Amino acid sequence: MDVDAYLARLDLALPTTADLAALRQLQERHLERVPFENLSIHLGEPIELTEDALFDKIVHRRRGGFCYELNGLFTALLRELGFDAELRGAYVFDGEGVPGPPLDHAAVVVRLDGEQWLVDVGFGRFSRHPLRMSAVDVQTDPEGEFLFLDAPHGDLDVVLDGKPAYRLERRPRELSEFSPMAWWQSTSPASGFTGRLTCSRTTSQGRVTLSGHRLIETVDGVRHEVLLPDDTAIHTAYRVYFGLTLTRLPAPPDERTLTPSTPDPTMNPS
Repeated sequence: MDVDAYLARLDLALPTTADLAALRQLQERHLERVPFENLSIHLGEPIELTEDALFDKIVHRRRGGFCYELNGLFTALLRELGFDAELRGAYVFDGEGVPGPPLDHAAVVVRLDGEQWLVDVGFGRFSRHPLRMSAVDVQTDPEGEFLFLDAPHGDLDVVLDGKPAYRLERRPRELSEFSPMAWWQSTSPASGFTGRLTCSRTTSQGRVTLSGHRLIETVDGVRHEVLLPDDTAIHTAYRVYFGLTLTRLPAPPDERTLTPSTPDPTMNPS
């Protein structure tokens, strides 16, 4: 991996030590600079879960991706920097608190100083800082209050502001193991990613999201929404807010086909 190019994408210098402070800075900067987006699905581009393909997309082409892509490549970067990092599978909870299918999400776990830390840069709204997995009390983060609870079969439920976000497996996974589920997420009409178009990232004051012609900014907890008038404005928003220069716009899904149960990928799965 060209670590210097990846760090340049994040506008970061090479960390001198693989410690918690460096891990926290890498996570924060990744969330700010690399958007959570599903544009490839609506551009007709394949999702290829190999390190070379992800590096080309995220670093060379300065795009983003969804969980398998973002956390997959971030894990590879952390390993190059000397961190003991691995991918874990997770079951994403729906609005009724029911866990979804296996490998519905890919998260990152880092072993550091005798502790395990959950580091996730591919779940839409989630923690900005590493979460200590052995903690029994609530951990406060700029995005909310997080709590780990024991789940069946040794798994861990990750709870955000009192609601379960996902159930994390204990065993490590290889990136290739997520390929079948990534294919389903990117092709099935039942997937929240085929049903909605989104591009989102954290900011110093909140979050900015572009969904079709809707530009949504949350600043200090206050939500502002603007309807962009035409394709030129949408192109400009992608460039200004996300650093994306697209040769063509993704085709937005027909909102009339959505059902009330369709999840919103800016807030929930992967």
